[in-house]
Amino acid sequence: MDRAVFDRMAEQEEEHWWFAARRKILATVISRLLTLPRNARILEAGCGTGGNLGMLSQFGQVRAFELDTVARRTAEAKSGVAVTEGALPDAVPFTAEQFDLVALFDVLEHVEDDAGALAALAARLAPGGRIVMTVPAFPWLWSRHDERHHHFRRYTRAHLAQVTAAAGLRMEHGFYFNTALFPVAVLARAIKALLGVNRADDTLPARPVNAVLRTVFGAERHLVGRMAMPVGLSLCAVLVAEKDAT
Repeated sequence: MDRAVFDRMAEQEEEHWWFAARRKILATVISRLLTLPRNARILEAGCGTGGNLGMLSQFGQVRAFELDTVARRTAEAKSGVAVTEGALPDAVPFTAEQFDLVALFDVLEHVEDDAGALAALAARLAPGGRIVMTVPAFPWLWSRHDERHHHFRRYTRAHLAQVTAAAGLRMEHGFYFNTALFPVAVLARAIKALLGVNRADDTLPARPVNAVLRTVFGAERHLVGRMAMPVGLSLCAVLVAEKDAT
């Protein structure tokens, strides 16, 4: 990603509605859809500036890797978790370790060889382990935001299932989220296209607006495992190795 994107992420990920609400949703996914052992061994792949490490730490002992040097240092300072240099698919560290949970939050779209990246992480799973991941949804929603964040693609559930299978994994759960704000985002992108606006807007909204958006988005955690929505700005999946699938 651009250096400015990493810097803005470090500044905003504690308070920005998207990061804050997504953490609540992901914590619900882990607690409701997974059965982890006590002191679970957890790996976050591509942890960025560390905004998810605190949330993951409530479920077990966390390790992490990140390619960007400045982001890695920021993540360590923020979380107290030692973050190792690494990258997908060919430079994944911790070769001698296995993990009960591998977290991959909005990372796969940055990797050209997505099936290879998932296969590399599958090799780090302990027996019965799971990968929990998120990606941006629907190729037709492609925008300046994707370009600035150096995305290779956006996904449908069917496409992600194909990539998952190619990596020797099975999608145990897969659902769209950030659904309530989906119509607003589609309308905003349509207006930008009509007006010829080619600018990504990822600034922190005014405090009242940020609070409302965080509440609306965060409320979707109550749907996890109970109701699958047909659309959303993002896609979440829980993956299991085929050999462990039942």
